[in-house]
Amino acid sequence: MYKIIYGLIVACALASCAESYSVHGASSVSALDGSKLYLKAIKDNEVKNLDSCEVVHGQFRFAGLLDTVCMANLFMDDESIMPVVLEKGEISIKIDNASQIVSGTPLNEKLYEFIDFHNQLDNQMAELSHKQSQMLLDGVDEQEINEQLSIEAAEIARREDSLVTNFIVENFDNVLGPGVFMMMTSGYRYPVLTPQIEDIMSKASAKFKNDPYVKDYYQVATENQARQNGLHEVEPQPKAPLTNAPLTNTPLTNEKAD
Repeated sequence: MYKIIYGLIVACALASCAESYSVHGASSVSALDGSKLYLKAIKDNEVKNLDSCEVVHGQFRFAGLLDTVCMANLFMDDESIMPVVLEKGEISIKIDNASQIVSGTPLNEKLYEFIDFHNQLDNQMAELSHKQSQMLLDGVDEQEINEQLSIEAAEIARREDSLVTNFIVENFDNVLGPGVFMMMTSGYRYPVLTPQIEDIMSKASAKFKNDPYVKDYYQVATENQARQNGLHEVEPQPKAPLTNAPLTNTPLTNEKAD
């Protein structure tokens, strides 16, 4: 009897330590109606399903218990839609043709403020091509156009690198730092060292360096760099990032895929 009571006390104590998350989503994109959505995250170097639900009349919902706060991604089938931090509280997702936003909890608010700034810089970079066309129509010399726009493009790129680096550094010790590092590196064909990555790792905390994704990526990237520098005789074996789905927003349309 004592063992049963003790077991119940332990179970209740463990349950009280677990935190719950609740995700409520709303979408005005008709292509999502009737679709199955999945929450996926990296666990043991693999992308694993955490939860799933169906979109009904533009509404969907996930809920569960958390052992720890984690960075996940919302998927429709195998298509990555947007990142979401699973943390304690009521998480709200809004999806329309223009944007995808997560709000309601501290880390999600912080992440999407960063994503908004990053998107603004991306839009400024894209606008340069329109500016080039307009300057050509206005009769500006092509060499002058190229020189001016090259300077502007370099400045936007510098600001983007600074934004990403500073955000990761400020969030070394929570899930946002490794999560955005994964977003930044997942587009590479295989792990490489860039000046930006070297800068981030030179400032990194022990917790950030020991994150499974960061640790594996940096180790393989360092080995690849050593091979390229001729320190190893074996040719480098390209290795894709640990996730096959970058944690980035994907533009949505109102048309279903064929």
